[in-house]
Amino acid sequence: MTDEMRTPPEGGWESLKVDELKAELEARGLPKSGKKDELIARLVDDDVAQQDNLPAEEAAADEPGATEEVVAPDEPAEQPSAPTRRRGSAETTTAQPKRAAAARPDGDLIVRARSKYVRTAPRKARLVMGHIRGKEVEQARAILNHAPRAAAEEILKLLNSAVANAESAYELGPDELRIVKAVVDEGPTIKRYRPRALGRATPIKKRTSHMTIELTTTGNGR
Repeated sequence: MTDEMRTPPEGGWESLKVDELKAELEARGLPKSGKKDELIARLVDDDVAQQDNLPAEEAAADEPGATEEVVAPDEPAEQPSAPTRRRGSAETTTAQPKRAAAARPDGDLIVRARSKYVRTAPRKARLVMGHIRGKEVEQARAILNHAPRAAAEEILKLLNSAVANAESAYELGPDELRIVKAVVDEGPTIKRYRPRALGRATPIKKRTSHMTIELTTTGNGR
C-alpha cells in the first residue's frame, strides 16, 4: 500500500468529530464544507477511489486471506481435452425426424370420420349416402360433385376428411380406398315456431344429423 493512502481509524470515520473530519479532508485536498454525513461520505468515496487506483499486486496483497499461487515452471499447462464424439454422431441432426409410416395391419383396415350436428334432415342425407355406399373414393366424389341435393356438399367434406385420415395414419391414397360404411343417425331437433292466422303458432322442427363414413382398402372383400 502506498504512503499517500490514508486508512480510516479503527472505529471508522463516524468515530471522529466534525473538526477532525474537516482536517482530514483538508489534508487530502477535498472540500470540507457540509454536514457530518456529507463529510464521511466524501472520505469513503475517496478511500474507494484510492483503492481502485492501486496496482493489481497491491490490491491482492491487501485482501485478507489472499495467498499467492506459485506454478512450477517445469509443469506443463493442462491442455483442455477435445470433446469426444460418439460413434455415428455425424449423421445426427437437430431437425425433428419424420414420423415413420404406420405399418398396415394384416386384417381389414378401417379408417373412420364422423360429422355431428349437421344442419340437414337425416332422411334427405340418407338418400345421398345410399348412392356412395360400397363405391370407390374417386367414384363417390364424382357422384357427390354432381348430386343435386344440398346434403351432398356436407357428405363430400366428410369423405375428404376420412381420406385425409387414411393418408396421415397409413399413407394410403384415394385410389386405394373404398367406402365400406356410410350411415346417417338422427341428431337433436331444434324447435321453432311460426305465427299463423288467428293468433295461432305452428311448430317448426329443424332436424340435425350425425354422419359416419368408414373406408377400407380396395383389396378387402367386405
